[in-house]
Amino acid sequence: MSDSVIKTARRLFEVLEYFDEIQQPISLKDISAHFDYPVSSASALLKSMVVMGYLDYDGYSRTYMPTMRIATLGNWVQGALFGESRILALMKHMSELTRETISIGTQSDLFAQYIHIIPSTYAIRFHLKPGTVRPLARSGLGWLLLSARSDDMIEKLLRRINAEEEDRKLRITLPDLMARVKEIRKQGFVFSKHSVTVGAGVIGMVLPIRRHGRILAIGVGGPVDRLEEKKKQIVGELRAGIAKFVIESDA
Repeated sequence: MSDSVIKTARRLFEVLEYFDEIQQPISLKDISAHFDYPVSSASALLKSMVVMGYLDYDGYSRTYMPTMRIATLGNWVQGALFGESRILALMKHMSELTRETISIGTQSDLFAQYIHIIPSTYAIRFHLKPGTVRPLARSGLGWLLLSARSDDMIEKLLRRINAEEEDRKLRITLPDLMARVKEIRKQGFVFSKHSVTVGAGVIGMVLPIRRHGRILAIGVGGPVDRLEEKKKQIVGELRAGIAKFVIESDA
């Protein structure tokens, strides 16, 4: 997927994410060195962002900083995706109960994408960032989201996925995928182990609401051995939490 991203667009968002990470003004030299950009390219990018009103340049310190235009760009997204904070309340509830990484994911074309994360409070944990994508047909989150689709839609999506997958070893057969999907539908949750990262797993459920047509799923992620020990508790708390924060709120 990264190969298909236009270089300028990728650099623009890399710069914005870097600002979010370090939360302080940055010089042209710092940007160029951190990302190994040619100075001329970095300069052109930063100047363009200043002209467009997304960055402010301080001539005295020779540093750049995001403007409030950046800060307000996504203000509407939380409400559009999560409604009246019901889903966020569910995430916080599960975080307090389990201390594991709590995530909300949705489908983005042929990928499963994490759109909101509450990190684990354990010292041993797997780091996950909002925006991270996973293969739709080869990840726990992906299988979970597909379980809410019709069989016909799953077949169509898999044809596209396999057509775009150059590595034949990574192509998935429909019977194998449907076996996973049917298991999730039967038990009402997914428990994937080592599907993307060795040692990591996720226990998740599809949420019984859609936001702007998007299927949403909540996941509790962490080391597989820790999730196995708490599987019964996590599944029970997910069911109770969804009933309390999502279903009852719609009543």
